Amino acid sequence: MKRIAVHLAALCALPLLVACASGAPSNPSTVAATNGIVSVERFLQAASVQDLDAMAQIFGHRDGPIAAETGSTLGCAFQRMGSWLRLSSRCRSWSDIDLQMNALAQVLRHENFDIRSESNVPGRANPAIRVGVDLTQDGEVYTDVPFVVVQARSGRWHIEEIGLSRVTGG
Repeated sequence: MKRIAVHLAALCALPLLVACASGAPSNPSTVAATNGIVSVERFLQAASVQDLDAMAQIFGHRDGPIAAETGSTLGCAFQRMGSWLRLSSRCRSWSDIDLQMNALAQVLRHENFDIRSESNVPGRANPAIRVGVDLTQDGEVYTDVPFVVVQARSGRWHIEEIGLSRVTGG
């Protein structure tokens, strides 16, 4: 009887373990930093060489990088059910994340960048900063492109928002 209970407990725990698994490889040199400005620098360096995996490790929110929003089929099924109850967000596919990171890399391609400013973002529950960046593309300088960087629960800093309209003219 005791053996059946142990096997049953193991079977019940299996979906939780699968749900926590992430398909994203983690490279310590490219993950979000413990400093917001360094995260912006790493993101722009990754964008310039189109390292989409590294970009997905740095782009995110207070819960962590968007790369962590993927999972196994079974794990995503449980997460999808949780999203119906507003207990969790839905899983994203790697192809969706790759498309988003590729679009950002195309818009943010550059020959050079300079950090122009850093300021706190007021009224946020978690620490967040706005980093202004001057981007040079094809000899043209786009000044003060805003990057909002938020501190995740892990202590790492993730780029949450980029003011692309400065670069696209939109």
